[in-house]
Amino acid sequence: MKREMKTSPTYADSLLKPEIKDACKDLVLSDEQLRLLMDRLNHEIERGLSKETHEESIVKCFTTYVQDLPNGTEKGNFLALDLGGTNFRVLLITLDGQNFDMKSKIYAIPQSLMLGTGTQLFDHIAQCLALFVKDLELENEILPLGFTFSFPLTQHGLTEGYLARWTKGFDCSGVVGEDVVRLLEDAIARRNDVKIDVCAILNDTTGTLMSCAWKKPGCRIGLIVGTGSNACYVEKTENAQCANPGNYNPNKTSMLINTEWGALGEAGTLDFVVTEYDQAIDRNSINPSKQIFEKMISGMYMGELARLVLEKLVDNGLLFGGKCPVDLKTRGKFFTKYVSEIEADPKGKYTNCREVLAELGIRNPSDQDCENVRYVCSVVSRRAAHLASAGIACLLIKIGEDNVTVGIDGSVYRFHPHFHDLMTEKISQLQKYKFDLMLSEDGSGRGAALVAAVAAQKR
Repeated sequence: MKREMKTSPTYADSLLKPEIKDACKDLVLSDEQLRLLMDRLNHEIERGLSKETHEESIVKCFTTYVQDLPNGTEKGNFLALDLGGTNFRVLLITLDGQNFDMKSKIYAIPQSLMLGTGTQLFDHIAQCLALFVKDLELENEILPLGFTFSFPLTQHGLTEGYLARWTKGFDCSGVVGEDVVRLLEDAIARRNDVKIDVCAILNDTTGTLMSCAWKKPGCRIGLIVGTGSNACYVEKTENAQCANPGNYNPNKTSMLINTEWGALGEAGTLDFVVTEYDQAIDRNSINPSKQIFEKMISGMYMGELARLVLEKLVDNGLLFGGKCPVDLKTRGKFFTKYVSEIEADPKGKYTNCREVLAELGIRNPSDQDCENVRYVCSVVSRRAAHLASAGIACLLIKIGEDNVTVGIDGSVYRFHPHFHDLMTEKISQLQKYKFDLMLSEDGSGRGAALVAAVAAQKR
């Protein structure tokens, strides 16, 4: 009888300390705050699209020069290179109408290369590309390649993209302001042992949208909630005023726009929802005062946000009897995966939570401690889901159509047990259009190959 009582929601709820709810209240956002955020985002998107205000806009809305979505007639072998974090993927995709075969391999990027020179980084990528092609015995075939480059890009065409800034822990010298397609082509040419034709450069959000559009033609938005956060969407060509004339077809009705919404919040635009924990994250990041919205949503920071809250609660005597283990005081030691694992416990059960806390050096925590840790994790992840939802609601209103599919990729959305449901509920509350959220099964890699396939058909 006692065990039944322990697993009931009322028992779990009774363990939550009012002082802890009060300490976390700034992390709980009202619909009014989310709607204000939507207004700010919409305003910045309009500024990003406009030729006059593009340069000083916070949300850059880079044109991708992708104007054609896949239609199922694409055929042949296509390579994709997907670079956007501490690993990169090389894929070979064989398309034949609605059938496709995919082979892929993941390669690591050592920390030294993330902070080394651009030449070192691209030579490493070219070496891995060549090894992959040779393993498949395709070195004598000319292979079109779609290059997913998941960092802010100023694109002047489908095969010309200049790095605006590094994010996600990268800081390679000699790359900012350079055309990364040329850097990749130069690295491939230095080897002279494979025949690769770089047909397109794109962001991971574009790849995600393209990948989902291949299955669902109604896909109009691509969203990433992983190491970073960003979104792209289908805009009317006439509204993409910042596009380079001559590098796109003005007669085509639409073009994909890479919003780079992670920068929202710079210049104080999100100060009304920024907390002391966000300020601490920002201060200790490698890009202070940049990518504020991203830092409130993405997996690179979610675990650290939770750790900062937990550390403060322990220091205030509200958790673990006021005793804080060294690991909980150490930056980066509370991993984002811990948030998902803790929230995956059934209500009133604390198996995963106790395992996580044991890894941090906390032995035999009480049920009350576990419930309060779980609450902190849920507040941090719910806020992230609601912020992403406000962004998607803004884009749905902008598109103004029913039955839009939102293609989504990224580890947070993929692995957090409640993220999908939280987003579905909140997007519905913030706008009126019908929509559905679709997990991008094959990530942005297949999307890159599809962009290459569509581009190769046009050549």
